[in-house]
Amino acid sequence: MKKMLCALAAAAALFGGAQLFDSGSGESAANGVAPSNTFRLVANGDEGVCTVTRGASLSDGLSRLTVAPNCRGLLPGVERAKFWREQDDGAVAFSANGVDPIVTFSVADGDGYESYAPATPILSLAADKPDPAD
Repeated sequence: MKKMLCALAAAAALFGGAQLFDSGSGESAANGVAPSNTFRLVANGDEGVCTVTRGASLSDGLSRLTVAPNCRGLLPGVERAKFWREQDDGAVAFSANGVDPIVTFSVADGDGYESYAPATPILSLAADKPDPAD
């Protein structure tokens, strides 16, 4: 009986986890809200902020990217990025040529991404939420 309860609890946890991830994306579609393509790039906890915009999809996982010129102050060279590449594990890389990453982000706790390469500065990337007053 104890083994049966453990197996049932594990199955429920697995199902609940799948629903948690699935409901996050399905909820936006159900509400008719498209995911944001504009992101705030932040260095080391608000030391600097700039805007990046994910553009049209070019192929599976590869999209155009527009980086504001002032992003150079956060990470020199990032302003040259023209491509957003999303990996199967959810990691995102910005590159100038679609292949060689300038900066790579992993999915962060909560909403958004956190850079891991290069190691410094640490950058966070989060969807820019529209102002409700607009």
